[in-house]
Amino acid sequence: MRRHWHKRPLLVRQALPGITVPLPRAELFALAARDDVESLLVEQRGSAWQVRQGPLPRRALPPLSREGWTLLVQGLDLHLDAAHELLSRFRFVPDARLDDLMLSYATHGGGVGPHFDSYDVFLIQVHGKRRWRVGRGRDLTLRDDVPLKILANFEPEHEWLLEPGDMLYLPPRWAHDGVADGECMTCSVGFRAPSAQELAHDVLQRLLEGLDEPERNARYRDPGQAATPAPGRVPDALQGFAREAVAALLADPRRIDSALGEWLSEPKPSVWFEPGRALRADSAVRLDRRTRMLYDARHAFINGEAFVAAGRDARLMRKLADTRSLSARDVAALSSGARELLGGWAAAGWLHAGG
Repeated sequence: MRRHWHKRPLLVRQALPGITVPLPRAELFALAARDDVESLLVEQRGSAWQVRQGPLPRRALPPLSREGWTLLVQGLDLHLDAAHELLSRFRFVPDARLDDLMLSYATHGGGVGPHFDSYDVFLIQVHGKRRWRVGRGRDLTLRDDVPLKILANFEPEHEWLLEPGDMLYLPPRWAHDGVADGECMTCSVGFRAPSAQELAHDVLQRLLEGLDEPERNARYRDPGQAATPAPGRVPDALQGFAREAVAALLADPRRIDSALGEWLSEPKPSVWFEPGRALRADSAVRLDRRTRMLYDARHAFINGEAFVAAGRDARLMRKLADTRSLSARDVAALSSGARELLGGWAAAGWLHAGG
């Protein structure tokens, strides 16, 4: 993190020795056919590219004997414990920044073309070999004749052939092009890098939704308004009312912190939870792999909801977020109100009994 994060690429040979694929090829193809899984098929034929969004039934995929095609399955960690465990090895970066694990399957020559990402990425070879060419991305102009964000003027500076267990880290906006050398699978760990506009939009939206009834229904009034000879001019009082409304929305930093935590912990739209079972009084608990849990100095956030926590409850809720589990002894040490919260989360399928 000190030497490479956001600075320069890092190739680590045998970073994960003995790694195996998170799931067999046939099961990956079955996942790509599901409605609740994000998948993408990319084919290259000469200089032409074709892209098809999922769901992708097996008949929609080219034959294995055909070269130059790639299947991308996003958010594998949401559907598979092995993928969630692999993603968890990268929790030396805050969970608020960690996004998901994607798996790329490719036949010989398959890839998605030279491109760049606006976020950090770890590329882990889990099966077969893939050749990576990497450059600083000095010219990020994109081609306008293909359905992918492919760089028009890619200038590689480094070239590496990755084998199972090898890992390549790339900072944001470093151009890269990975091409399968035979059949291969590559996992990529992506990170959240929201734009200022995206962040402001979603946090402000949550602040507005959190207004109480009197704040929400306060309306502009002008009982002292005189007849005007300039009807096109915006009244000074109305401008002042608007400024005060926005200032009031942003006046309390705690509200902003709460709205941010709710937004960061919100599951992706495709995520859903099955109702869970009631917790026994002596049960340990563990978070569901799909659950997002974060905290700050005053709150615990889970799946888009915020809870104020203090004292021992806060310490144990933070432990649950950091370790994603609590022992039965820890659960017993919670207040009755906090244990009731855990019971509600278990009923919603957000956490489960067991360590």
